[in-house]
Amino acid sequence: MPRILKVNRVNGLEVSVVFNNGQSRTIDFREVFDKTGIDEKSPAFVLVNPDEFSRFILQNNTLSWNNVEQFITMRDGQKKKVPFEIGADVLFQFSNPEESEAGIKIGHLIRDARIESGMTQQELAVISGTTRNYISRIENDRSDVELATLWKIIETGLGKHLEIKIKPAVPATRHRQAQKVTNQ
Repeated sequence: MPRILKVNRVNGLEVSVVFNNGQSRTIDFREVFDKTGIDEKSPAFVLVNPDEFSRFILQNNTLSWNNVEQFITMRDGQKKKVPFEIGADVLFQFSNPEESEAGIKIGHLIRDARIESGMTQQELAVISGTTRNYISRIENDRSDVELATLWKIIETGLGKHLEIKIKPAVPATRHRQAQKVTNQ
C-alpha cells in the first residue's frame, strides 16, 4: 500500500514527495483534480488556488487540507468537519517518477572515467566482474547500482578511488509535516 513519507517541494499545484517504496515522485494536482471530478461544485475546488492548495499537511501518510469545507454526519446526526484527503494509493497512480540526479551523475561519471581510461564497456565489465550490458545500463541511467558493485567498478575496474560524502541539504522552504497516529 503506497504511503507518502515526506514532501520534497511544492511548485504551484505540483508536489514532489517520497513514497514508502523510496521513490521520489511528482504529483500534478491539475491532473488529479481533473480525473477525480473536482469541479466548481466541489468543496475541494478552492484548492485550484495555489495559495489555498499549499496549506496542506502530511497526515496519516497522505496529504491533508483543513481549509476545505467538508463534513461527515455522525451516528447521532451531528455534522463534523473533517480534512479533505486523497488516498496515497490514488496519488501514487497520478504521480510520475522523478529522475535521480545522483543516478544520472554516477552513470555519467563512470562513462567519462571509462572513456578517459581508454576502456571499452566490455573491458571495464571483465575487470570489475560485471557484464557489458550492466555497465551500459548504469552509464545510461537504466539501472541502479549497489554500493558494493559501484566500489568494484570504480576501484577495481577503473583503478580510481571511490569517495562518498554526505553534505548538508541546500536550505529550502520546508513544508509543514504532521505525523499523527490515529486511534482505531
